[in-house]
Amino acid sequence: MNEPPSERFRQGMATRRAVLGDAHVDRAAATATEFDRPFQELITEAAWGHVWSRPVLTKRERSIVTIALLAALGQDDEVAMHVRASANTGATREDICEALLHVAIYAGVPAANHAIKIAKQTFAQMDAEQAA
Repeated sequence: MNEPPSERFRQGMATRRAVLGDAHVDRAAATATEFDRPFQELITEAAWGHVWSRPVLTKRERSIVTIALLAALGQDDEVAMHVRASANTGATREDICEALLHVAIYAGVPAANHAIKIAKQTFAQMDAEQAA
C-alpha cells in the first residue's frame, strides 16, 4: 500500500488474523507480489474489514455460512482453509456437518460429498498436528 492503511483495512487485518491465524496471514503477505498485492488489500478491507467484522453474526456463524457457500461453489482450497479456521471461530465439527447437510439438499449431493471428503482430510491433518 502506498498510503497509510485505512481503519477498515486495520480492522480487516485483525479479523483476518483472528480467524485464519497469524501463520496463514503471514504466509499470504510474504508471498504477495506487485501483481496480487491489490487483491490481498481488497480482501483484507472488504471481506475481512467489512463483512467478517460486522457485529450481527458471530465469527462462528460466519464460519458456518462461509463453509456452506464455498462447498456449494466447489471451492476446495477455500473449504479446507475455512474448515481449518473453524478452530479459531468456534464452529464445531457438528456445526460443519450440519452446514454440509444443507449443502446436500440445497446445492447437491455431489458438492456436499466432496466437501465432506475435504473436511475429513482437514480434520485428520489438524488432529495429527495437535497430537504431534
